[in-house]
Amino acid sequence: MARSGAEHGHYSKTPAQRARILDAAMAVFALRGERGTSLREIAERVGMSQAGLLHHFGSKSDLLLAVLDRFEQQEQPAEPLSTLAESIDFVRGELARGLHRPGLFQLQAMLAAEATDPEHPAHTFFADRYQRVTRQFEETLRTAADEGAALPEGVDISALAHLVIAAMDGLQLQRLLNDEVDVLASFDLLVQALTSRHDARDR
Repeated sequence: MARSGAEHGHYSKTPAQRARILDAAMAVFALRGERGTSLREIAERVGMSQAGLLHHFGSKSDLLLAVLDRFEQQEQPAEPLSTLAESIDFVRGELARGLHRPGLFQLQAMLAAEATDPEHPAHTFFADRYQRVTRQFEETLRTAADEGAALPEGVDISALAHLVIAAMDGLQLQRLLNDEVDVLASFDLLVQALTSRHDARDR
């Protein structure tokens, strides 16, 4: 009975234990992506059995969603981004960091595509994520436009926000398929094009 109690204590659902598991899962996913990662490998990293891991996360799908949520939280800026320049620098930094963690982006890209099915367990997560990120970027762009930033004449702010987010995801996806794609150079070119006014009166 004492052995059973010790095991129960070892697998108790404490926040610290969950955090250790998520840190281990993120490290493995970052290297190998979802398909190259097993629950057994993650469990071994934190010194428990696969059954113990499933005591904290009922299934691999639940663990994947928790990893994505933790990844999103860690990628949030430490302070609100108040200027267009700050937002561009932050996004560029995100792209740069993503180059060193291709497995996490692969995980995100794969689940985002699958989550277009309304019945997928990650559907709500990704729908909410894109709405939140788009809204945040729209607010930054509107503030920048109000302060006289060099945005294209009469640009649709909402469409521009969607374009930048699509470019970020698309560039990283291309990099997963072809490591010769220069993600940062392409992003810099996009920013240069979008922040240069195209006023017919200047021609």
